[in-house]
Amino acid sequence: MRSLKDKLWRMTVKQIIILILTLVVVLLDTHTSSSKREELHIPYDGKLDPVSHRISNALLSSEATKRADYRINRFLEYWHINGASVALVKDEKLVFAKGYGYADMEKKVKVEPDHLFRIASVSKLITATAIMKLQEEGKLQLSDKVFGETGILNSEKYLNIRDKRACKISVEHLLRHTAGFTSRYGDQMFLPITIAKKMNVPAPASAETIIEFALSRRLHFTPGSRGSYSNLGYVILEKVVEAASGKDYETYVQEHILHPVGIFDMHLGKNLRQDKLPNEVNYYEQSNAILVPAFDGSGEKVYRSNGGNNIEALGGAGAWIASAAELMKFYVAIDGKDKQADILSKESVAYMTKPSRRGFSPIGWKGTRSNGTWWRTGTLAGTSALMKQNPDGTTWVIITNTSSWRGSDFPKELNKLMARVLRSVKKWPEMDLFNYFEAQPTMFVFEDVSDFVDRS
Repeated sequence: MRSLKDKLWRMTVKQIIILILTLVVVLLDTHTSSSKREELHIPYDGKLDPVSHRISNALLSSEATKRADYRINRFLEYWHINGASVALVKDEKLVFAKGYGYADMEKKVKVEPDHLFRIASVSKLITATAIMKLQEEGKLQLSDKVFGETGILNSEKYLNIRDKRACKISVEHLLRHTAGFTSRYGDQMFLPITIAKKMNVPAPASAETIIEFALSRRLHFTPGSRGSYSNLGYVILEKVVEAASGKDYETYVQEHILHPVGIFDMHLGKNLRQDKLPNEVNYYEQSNAILVPAFDGSGEKVYRSNGGNNIEALGGAGAWIASAAELMKFYVAIDGKDKQADILSKESVAYMTKPSRRGFSPIGWKGTRSNGTWWRTGTLAGTSALMKQNPDGTTWVIITNTSSWRGSDFPKELNKLMARVLRSVKKWPEMDLFNYFEAQPTMFVFEDVSDFVDRS
C-alpha cells in the first residue's frame, strides 16, 4: 500500500500542475486580448474591454446549449451560410453569445464572439437613437424642418429644391420613412454611377451628391401623408446628426451613445475586403451570384459584397459593423427597462416603440407590437441580420456573413430558426456575460503548508 505521505505528495504534484496550466491559459488569453486591443487601437482598461473580447466559444459550450448548437449548425448547412454569430439576453443579462461556422472560409478561421459583421439596416436603429439623444440634449426637435433656408441642412448645396414640399420634411418624417422619397426608380443609395452621370460629377456619387440629386427631383408623395421605406432618409439623418452636434456622425455616435454604455468595438464599415478591420469577417454570396460593375465607376466586375455596393455612402442607413454581443449591449441601453442603465429616457424609448398605424413605421425599429414584441432587420449582399425582443424577457440577435437567395426575406427564416432554438433550451445559463472578465489564476490557500512538504 502507498504511504499517506506518498499520497499527499502526489496530490501536491497534481495541484501544482493544475496551477501551472491555469496560469498558462490566463496568460495566453490575456495576450490574445491585448493583441486585439492593440490592432483596433482600443485603450486598455480592464473594465472597458469590449464584452465581445472577454468571452469565447469555449466559455459558452455546455450541455444546456447543445441542442441550440445543433439547430444553428444544421440551419447554416441547409442554407449554405458560411458563418454566423448569435447573442441572447434574458432579463437584461447576456446569457449566450457564440459564433458558428467560418469568419474566413479560405483560411478556415472560425467565428468567435468578437468577430464583427456588417449589420446592414440594423444601423438605422443606431441613427435613430442618436437623433433621440440629440433631442434630449436640446440640440434639435423631431418637428424641426430639415431643408430650406431655415432648415437644419441649409447650406447652399441643399438649396436647389425642385419640389417645395421638401421644405416641409421634418426630422420625424425621415425617422418614420414618411418624407416623400420612394424607390420607384431604384434605391438612390445603390445608384452611385447613374446619379454621378446625371449630376455631372465623377463616380461614385457621394452621399451629399445623392441628396442633392433627390432634392432636384419631385417627391413621390406629400411628407407625412404615407410611408415608403427609404435608405436615403436615414442617410439624410446622418447629416442631421452632424449639423446638430457639430461632430462627424461616427464620432458623435461613439462618444454620446456607444462609449457611455461600454461599447467600444462598433464602427462604420468599408467597401472592400482589403480594408476591413482585423477581427471583421469576410462576406460571401450564393454560388450563383453574378458580378456587377464596381461602385466606383472603374468598369471592373466585382461581387456586390466586395466593391459592388457603396457601403461607406450608406453610413447611418446601413454601414455599421458590430459583434452580436455588443449589439445586445446596445439593445439593453435603449430598452426602457430598469436593470441596466439606458442611454435614452423611458419617454424617448416609449415614443420610438409605440406601435404605428398600418403603412407607417416606428422610429428606428422595423416593427413593434403592443405585446412588447420589437424587431429590426438588416440585409445586404453578404450579410443578413435580425434583432428581436420577445414578451417573455428574451431578446436575441443573429447575424450572418453570407447572403441568401431569399434576399430581404431571409430574416423570416432567421426568425423561424431562433424560435426553434428558444424552444430547445429549457434553461439558459444564470451568468451575465456583460459582467464577465478574464479569469484570474486559482490561488490555493492552505492553513498549514508543512502538511504538503516532503521531508523524506
